Amino acid sequence: MIVTYAARLLIADDDPEMLAVYAVFFSKQGFDIRTATNGADALTEYCAWYPAAVLLDIEMPRLDGREVARAIRLVRRFPVPVLVAVTGLTSQSERDESMRAGFDHYFVKPVLMPIILAAINIGLAPG
Repeated sequence: MIVTYAARLLIADDDPEMLAVYAVFFSKQGFDIRTATNGADALTEYCAWYPAAVLLDIEMPRLDGREVARAIRLVRRFPVPVLVAVTGLTSQSERDESMRAGFDHYFVKPVLMPIILAAINIGLAPG
């Protein structure tokens, strides 16, 4: 018997409606989902669960998404998680700062869910 495991995806956004939309969409795509409504809880959840991918809003209470990304990169887990920022911040300097914080992908809201999914799947693909 072959057993396959769903990839773990942590989603953090302080907007409960967006969080619910993300959770439903990615659950239907086969991901094992956990959520957080602020950066501190997202980091705690990451360190307890070590998901393969993390989707973070940037502007969140307690810790912003960049602080969470920097902290996750310091954990040095293997395999390295795919970090995706989905934010309302539109400036190039905000994007640059976020990428320096450790994000693999940066999307400005609103963004189509299949685009985020494609970025995560590319990051999770072997090789």
